[in-house]
Amino acid sequence: MQRTVFLAGASGVLGHRLVPMLRSKGWRVVGLTRKAGRREALAALGAEPVVADVFDAEELCRVTVAAKPTVVIHQLTDLPPGLDPTLMENATARNARIRHEGTRNLIAAAIEAGARRIVAQSVAFAYADGSLPHREDDALALDAPGRAGVSARGVASLERQILGGPLEGLVLRYGRLYGPGTGFDTAAGAAPVHVDAAAYAAVLAAEMGENGLYNIAEDDGAVSSERAKRQWGWSAAWRSAETRT
Repeated sequence: MQRTVFLAGASGVLGHRLVPMLRSKGWRVVGLTRKAGRREALAALGAEPVVADVFDAEELCRVTVAAKPTVVIHQLTDLPPGLDPTLMENATARNARIRHEGTRNLIAAAIEAGARRIVAQSVAFAYADGSLPHREDDALALDAPGRAGVSARGVASLERQILGGPLEGLVLRYGRLYGPGTGFDTAAGAAPVHVDAAAYAAVLAAEMGENGLYNIAEDDGAVSSERAKRQWGWSAAWRSAETRT
C-alpha cells in the first residue's frame, strides 16, 4: 500500500523542494495550499493539490481526512519574499498565529484523518542567550522584547502542541534558509542551512525519525545538529540533483 504524506505549505519555499524528494522515495503527496492559483504548479511537481485555509478548521479537516495520510508535514509560514525587513513586523505576528492556531487545527485534522505522525517546521534561532552551540534542550527566548519574543512564543506553542499530542511528533528547528527560492543565494547569519538539506531532513523525519526536537543547521558554532546526524545520518551538505547540476 502506498504511503501518503499530507504536506501543509506545499507551495512554499520548502514545500517546493520537498514534494519531488518525497515522490522520489515512493510517497504519494497531497499538497495543501490556500491559493487556488497554485494548483497547477503543485501538480507539475508531482503533488495532488488541495485548497484550504489552515484557519478554516472545518474545511482543513475535510481535505485532510479525504487524503488519508500516514504522515502530516507542517511547513506553513507567512513570510515576505527575501524576509523584507519593512514587512517583517506584521509577518512575525501572522507567523506566530499560524504556529499557534494553525498548528492546533492541523493536529486536530491529522488525528481525525488517522495519521500516525506529524513533522513540523520550527526555527533554530529562537534560543535564549547562553553557551554555544545551542542544543535542543536549551531554553527559548520567550521573554525577548519585540519581534524576537513574539516569534519565540509562537515557536514554543507549536512545539508544545506537536510534542504533547497523541501523534508521533517531530519538530525540526531549521537554521536560516538559503538557496533557491529563499531570496538568499549564500549563507547569511548564524546557523544557516541550505533549503535542500532542510527539506531532506523532513523526508528523513517522515520515514525514520524518533519523536522529539532536532536542530537542522550547518556547523558554524551557533547550534548543534548532532542529534539529526547521529540518528538519521542527516548532512547539511546534502543537495538535490537539480541543485548539483
